[in-house]
Amino acid sequence: MPRDTALRRAACPPSGRRRSLLHRLLDLQALWRQRRRLATLDDAALRDMGISRADALHEASRKPWDAPAHWRG
Repeated sequence: MPRDTALRRAACPPSGRRRSLLHRLLDLQALWRQRRRLATLDDAALRDMGISRADALHEASRKPWDAPAHWRG
């Protein structure tokens, strides 16, 4: 799939409505903050969530535009 098409699909929520550029940027910023916070959690918190330290660090190292599949519709 061409990158252009994938980006357009990522911009459209499942309801079919297009989100503004501002909303998409805010979503990316929130995802970036969440991933950075995940990397700072202690082992007890990660265990409570069922996530290993390696998994947390791997997720935290992903780029903000590497959003979860369910965000892409």
